[in-house]
Amino acid sequence: MKILVPVKRVIDYNVKPRVKSDGSGVDLANVKMSMNPFDEISVEEAIRLKEAGKAEEIVAVSVGPQKAQETLRTALAMGADRAILVMTDEEVEPLGVAKILAKIVEEEAPKLVITGKQAIDDDSNQTGQMLAALLGWGQGTFANTVSVDGDSVEVKREIDGGLQTVKLNLPAVVTTDLRLNEPRYASLPNIMKAKKKPLDEKTPADYGVDISPRLTTTNVSEPPVRQAGEKVEDVDALVAKLKAVGAI
Repeated sequence: MKILVPVKRVIDYNVKPRVKSDGSGVDLANVKMSMNPFDEISVEEAIRLKEAGKAEEIVAVSVGPQKAQETLRTALAMGADRAILVMTDEEVEPLGVAKILAKIVEEEAPKLVITGKQAIDDDSNQTGQMLAALLGWGQGTFANTVSVDGDSVEVKREIDGGLQTVKLNLPAVVTTDLRLNEPRYASLPNIMKAKKKPLDEKTPADYGVDISPRLTTTNVSEPPVRQAGEKVEDVDALVAKLKAVGAI
């Protein structure tokens, strides 16, 4: 079985984003970038399936600028076999990414696509679902546990009320949640080996996909500063304050 794993280059989750002075977007100048944390989990899960003998090949894919090669090399160092970079300096919306991935799926014919449930830069949580719809495949989102058995995959999903288990016929799309696994660190020997693994470079035009944006960002701003709290003497004073602000 072949597994396709899309990954995205985003601001490192340890870095506090800065908004541009004109409010047009997030300032990416001299900012540390890394693989989207949810995508690290999806890469790890694909590797574990391969180690368990459920898969033979893992293909990592990224849609983004030339520097996204670094993200793909990280996936290769973790254990992916080869990578595909669809190069573009434009911001690609989830539907555009899903259309590109659908074309790659047609070429690569994987049995399973494992992707992070969302990217921490735009928090859209749409690409996996859109890809499944375009392909007409079953989907298991917010995966807490993934078990492949023959021609099916069982996914335990995190939902508001607890956990839900679904069984999907392969091929299928699975999106990963935080508690699925803990991604491994790439060892130095594997980082060196990753430099020699194949990485193909494509463009959206190679797949005949129009990535023209359908959304326009009108303004980006910092979240409001949290106001300082106020101490009260007793419960009666607290209730009075809550009533005054309409909280009760």
